[in-house]
Amino acid sequence: MKKKIAILFGGQSTEHEVSRVSAASVLRNIDPTKYEVYPIGITKKGEWFEYSGSIDDIENGKWENNEFYKSPKAQDVLFNKEVDVVFPVLHGLFGEDGTVQGLCKLAGVPCVGPGVLSSSIGMDKVYTKYVLEHFNIKQADYVIVNLSEYKKQKEEIIKNIEKKLSYAVFIKPSNSGSSVGITKAHNREELEKGLEEALKYDRKVLVENAINAREVEVAVLGNDEPKASIPGEILPAKEFYDYEAKYQNAASRLLIPANLSDDKLEEVRKTAVEVYKALDCAGMARVDFLVDKDTLDIYLNEINTIPGFTSISMYPKLWEATNKGYKDLINELIELAIERNNA
Repeated sequence: MKKKIAILFGGQSTEHEVSRVSAASVLRNIDPTKYEVYPIGITKKGEWFEYSGSIDDIENGKWENNEFYKSPKAQDVLFNKEVDVVFPVLHGLFGEDGTVQGLCKLAGVPCVGPGVLSSSIGMDKVYTKYVLEHFNIKQADYVIVNLSEYKKQKEEIIKNIEKKLSYAVFIKPSNSGSSVGITKAHNREELEKGLEEALKYDRKVLVENAINAREVEVAVLGNDEPKASIPGEILPAKEFYDYEAKYQNAASRLLIPANLSDDKLEEVRKTAVEVYKALDCAGMARVDFLVDKDTLDIYLNEINTIPGFTSISMYPKLWEATNKGYKDLINELIELAIERNNA
């Protein structure tokens, strides 16, 4: 008997468009002989619809106008337990941050990927740093900026950043993905502009030293005994791997495996699993590192608990290079969700 799978896409985050493309890739690759699929679209306004139309229209965004294929009964699919597993292909806030995971937990439906706590911590860059410091995971030096404090004492905060860190620095909203709202500052003027930009997306901002580094990513898969993929390296088209370099600039390239020695590749994989376990992840995550170009020291950059699933995304490509095809990857993620739910 086929398992019934609800695939959630869209959502209210700044990564709505990327989510649609990821979900379209999953829908094209999920095994129709094994699964009965229920695509559930979430608009930017937060409206939920069960959708039965074209996958192409999910990808290009036209699905919202296909009234003939939309049903407002999406919640019934979840709460009446008509599905066996929920697969949230929702990047960023209101999808990757523990909210949907908590909804599934309440509904008693297995959910692909990490649970509530892992998702919420992984989404919040500041709390990821706080937790992983306890596990002695090497990270760049940083300063936290709070919106209310910044409004009251902007000059003092700027001076404190310059005292504790040295240019260049990265400025990041604590809760944001796909590099949205992230800037790099080489001087005070750029720092102020970057803080203003990041504070548009979150009331809490992370400022950290920029490391002269290569960007290396690892896909991790599993529950209690997770495994790490071959590491891959990002060769960004711009100074850093921002939203445009990730999704719109064809000059950005992926190098699989990363151009590191065997010993260093193994160290990166081992550290990725340590991070995954430290945050009590399940199912999947992509762990991103910075490898210092001079010392080859490995620094954690961030963790993504619902990594991109587009045809060019690093997570499926890394597993493909590690001898696990896209269909097999989807199958295993679904089984891992059921296993964790029954544990």
